[in-house]
Amino acid sequence: MTTTNPLLDFSGLPRFDAITAAHVSPAIDTLLEQSAAVVARLEAPMAQVTWENFVAPLENATELLGRAWGIVNHLNSVVDTPELRAAYNENQPKITEFWTALAQNEEMFAKYKAIKAGAGFAALSPARQRIIENAIRDFRMGGAELAEDKKDRFAEIQEEHAGVSTRFSENVLDATNDYTLLVADEADLAGVPDDVRQAARAAAEKDGKSGFLFTLHFPSYYPLLQFADKRELRARIYRANATKASEMGTDFSQMEKWDNSANVVTLLKLRDEEAKLLGYSNFAEVSLVPKMAHSPEQVIAFLEDLALRARPYAEQDLAELRAFARDELGLETLEAWDMAYASEKLQERRYAFSAQEVKQYFPEHKVIDGLFRLVQTLFSVAIVADASSVWHPSVRFFRIEKDGQLIGQFYLDLYARGGKGGGAWMDDARGRRVEDGGALQTPVAYLTCNFTQPAVVDGKVQPSLFTHDEVITLFHEFGHGLHHMLTRVDEISVSGISGVEWDAVELPSQFMENFCWEWEVLEHMTAHVTTGAPLPRALFDKMLAAKNFQSGLQTLRHVEYSLHDMHLHYDYDPRGEKSVQDVIDEVRAKFSVMPPPAYNRFQNAFGHIFAGGYAAGYYSYKWAEVLSADAYAAFEEAAALGGGILSAQTGQRFQDEILAVGGSRPALESFTAFRGREPSIDALLRHSGMAA
Repeated sequence: MTTTNPLLDFSGLPRFDAITAAHVSPAIDTLLEQSAAVVARLEAPMAQVTWENFVAPLENATELLGRAWGIVNHLNSVVDTPELRAAYNENQPKITEFWTALAQNEEMFAKYKAIKAGAGFAALSPARQRIIENAIRDFRMGGAELAEDKKDRFAEIQEEHAGVSTRFSENVLDATNDYTLLVADEADLAGVPDDVRQAARAAAEKDGKSGFLFTLHFPSYYPLLQFADKRELRARIYRANATKASEMGTDFSQMEKWDNSANVVTLLKLRDEEAKLLGYSNFAEVSLVPKMAHSPEQVIAFLEDLALRARPYAEQDLAELRAFARDELGLETLEAWDMAYASEKLQERRYAFSAQEVKQYFPEHKVIDGLFRLVQTLFSVAIVADASSVWHPSVRFFRIEKDGQLIGQFYLDLYARGGKGGGAWMDDARGRRVEDGGALQTPVAYLTCNFTQPAVVDGKVQPSLFTHDEVITLFHEFGHGLHHMLTRVDEISVSGISGVEWDAVELPSQFMENFCWEWEVLEHMTAHVTTGAPLPRALFDKMLAAKNFQSGLQTLRHVEYSLHDMHLHYDYDPRGEKSVQDVIDEVRAKFSVMPPPAYNRFQNAFGHIFAGGYAAGYYSYKWAEVLSADAYAAFEEAAALGGGILSAQTGQRFQDEILAVGGSRPALESFTAFRGREPSIDALLRHSGMAA
């Protein structure tokens, strides 16, 4: 049955062509009212509490609320408008209030504990047992055991935190959309590739200007840093990007309005207060409760050990780059805005190829076809085009089938545009579950990137060309999508990525990145944009030789970001005299081989930890990379035995033990089931070129 409000229509896929900002409040109010009624009924005394009469109806009600709000949240991220933003901000406090109240509901908490203590618990499936155990943990972390006065303050913290986090991301988006750099003279763009110039000229024309218009969207600004011979141009765009949403952002029209400095401190104070209310010493301890890592000290030791291993390689990388910049580029002092440019020139010199040369072999359609071919080979599935309404004309929709049966679907939103948040991510539109009547609800995913839109040259649309780094990004996000869509778990709370420890959730995504370096994969996903010729094997060999170019610098930089995050949430007092910048400067003084300029305010746009789910969790990327590198080694071992890197047998085991089980068991158990042992850091060091 179709409802007049498309956000309340759960009969099929979201009706993006019909949803407007005006639908948000009525739909959310209706679903909140329905969910509250279910909670009120379930918290009443029961003769016996079971999965069927308690957990199932609660999950049914809250799943619909979650799906509707997920659509609103997604649209707010990819097609931001004043009307949608207002509707989002109006309803976010209501959503936060509902979930906070549910997490603190003592009657509901008691019923979950009763199921756990009851005789029927042992008869539940392992997935349902894990859901009960996770719920009990989450009630405790949600403040269910707090005194009433502390519950009130805990709820206030959740609502304020949600609002400040939203303002943080809005400020980053607004500052990004506000900034433009107009280059009037094409001579100033010496070194910048033709396709980048064409896109900048088209952007200027669209804005009613002559010349070349650049923005802070990654596909626009980064090629300037990487290729522009004019140093002043690189310095200007670097500073704008490094100071957006900060008090140092002088090139922005509303610098003070969009400054996130106070928001960062507020978020850290709220998190610290939440931790203290729950009886923890710091927020890092709170963050780690549902993760694989046991303590902040363990994480810091892991990161510092990795930094110790990477530092000699990073120092060598930097020394080589400085010498090259001085001797070959005439740069006596290597500055932050020279790094990408000098690195690109050094790589060209050392390996006799450029990123721009490689890019010509990765037109979008070949990359997508190659990605699908890989997934179909490894996991014995079929990926075919599908139909659905979408939120932007460039978005495409696909379905995944196995033995002719639908198992998952996904939206593919590839291009950067105004009103769309930066970066790349996967989010779930709908999770897998078996409904009460026995029907299977298949999973649906959003896959979002920010690549360059196809250019129009002489009236003809040219294919979008991907850098190899962008190919890696696409494979990464698709790995998340596979984790969500190839699950076989029928309980929604632990199917797909749900219930997976946050520091293990990057395993499938980083695992997929490895295939971007395999000839068996790339030979089927390249075609020169002009000639149609496949990537030459000789050029691939050069790429492979350069794979670990500056891996020491890259590893150390990621460790720095992770330590920033951990120390801000572990041993920093946001109410003390020391500033956030002081903490970051201390980390850099200890671990960085080339600290950025004093005006750099990276943290003011660090959405992962201030507007995402990575607070005291950014280390997860490196933690999970140990798992993913070791998992990928199983495919390398299969290849060494003559089976080829695209071993369907190994792929089937990876699917069975990692992807299919989702969060239905601990991630370490899943990894051990696949590899036959616990993970080792050796494969990561080898893949990064840092093995002893």
